[in-house]
Amino acid sequence: MHRISRRTLSLLPFALLAACGGPEPKFKRYDGPPVTQIVVNKGERRMYLMSGRIVLKAYDVGLGNEPVGTKRFEGDGKTPEGVYFIDRFNPDSAYHLSLGVSYPNNLDTAFARSQGLDPGGDIFIHGWGAEGHRLAPGKRDWTAGCIAVRDEEIEEIYAMVQGGIPVVING
Repeated sequence: MHRISRRTLSLLPFALLAACGGPEPKFKRYDGPPVTQIVVNKGERRMYLMSGRIVLKAYDVGLGNEPVGTKRFEGDGKTPEGVYFIDRFNPDSAYHLSLGVSYPNNLDTAFARSQGLDPGGDIFIHGWGAEGHRLAPGKRDWTAGCIAVRDEEIEEIYAMVQGGIPVVING
């Protein structure tokens, strides 16, 4: 009969965890059809990843904490409406992962400045992250103007989307 040392027993949980592969990485791979456009229907709280006219994926979304109407000024809590582009990727987002939306465009900036105000910025498609869960337990529209999806979903979106694709946001 073999005796198992205490040291061996203490290492057993780590060996089992390693055998299971540990947690899923947040950076996924995607090799399907290209995403050519993202469409967000604010009224439906739905976002669609499109390849041409084909819907590849659809997601329920949360919006700014004042979701009706288009974003005009910094701090208004609204999600913009119009055509924008994915212009940056943030792998270290406080909201798990995030894709930057090119708001404000020249028209947004001109309108806000004509009113003597700042149009705001830093609009993203992002996950909930730990901060989102703390800010909005049970609340769907909680961002400062961004588009929020579950963390598992932003991992998928982050893998599927390339920079420069249009983001069409409808009211």
